Amino acid sequence: MDVDVRLVPCLSDNYAVILRDRATEATAVIDAPDAKPIEKVLDAEGWKLTHILITHHHGDHVQGIPALKKKYGATVVGPRAEAAQIPQIDVEVGPADPVAVGGMLARVIETPGHTAGHIVYMFDAEKLLFAGDTLFALGCGRPFERPASVLWASLLKLRELPGDTQLYCGHEYTLANARFSVTVDPKNKALAKRLADIEALRATGKPTLPSTMAEELRTNPFLRADDPAVAEAIGMNGADAAAVFTELRERKNNFKG
Repeated sequence: MDVDVRLVPCLSDNYAVILRDRATEATAVIDAPDAKPIEKVLDAEGWKLTHILITHHHGDHVQGIPALKKKYGATVVGPRAEAAQIPQIDVEVGPADPVAVGGMLARVIETPGHTAGHIVYMFDAEKLLFAGDTLFALGCGRPFERPASVLWASLLKLRELPGDTQLYCGHEYTLANARFSVTVDPKNKALAKRLADIEALRATGKPTLPSTMAEELRTNPFLRADDPAVAEAIGMNGADAAAVFTELRERKNNFKG
């Protein structure tokens, strides 16, 4: 790929991601939790920010926008359904709308659940998915503004993406997600191995991203609520997948591990 990708830790556990098209030098950040760490990476690389792509309106994803826009004059792109809640938005987008960053082209996928108007950005040619708080490595967001069944329908859209798609998400939640996942998918050997790998990464302070969609399909129980093995493990044999997903999400909400 003729692109550069930089994962930028922000706040206590957020991530922003900087994406640069080498040919045109167009440079985007996906979500803006905090301007300072983003500026630090941009300045170290000698890059000028041209675009700010926002997945949803929560403060820990948008509060860095004003400072970044003031310094770089970047174009702010975000979900049309949440435009009133996103500071200084320039371009409002919705399902299937294209978003160009230099020679790179993303398509917008609408993924309501965590928030009512949440979107994700899929760069098909580069096989990069920026999923915000809809899909996490080994997890998913809490369905704050829509029912869990709506979030499940959103995850089904992402499940159709190619297996070699690289997943970048909005938080470093992977270890906690992994520890929960083994409680609802205890016979999954790939998951057990992944937990050990994640523990080793986090013990040395290394990020667990990116993941891949193939890895998530093997090990993320929130993408496999229609898998009989997952339903059996939580005592819901034969239940509707949306009901299984809802139970998984409730259990994760209350998980103390």
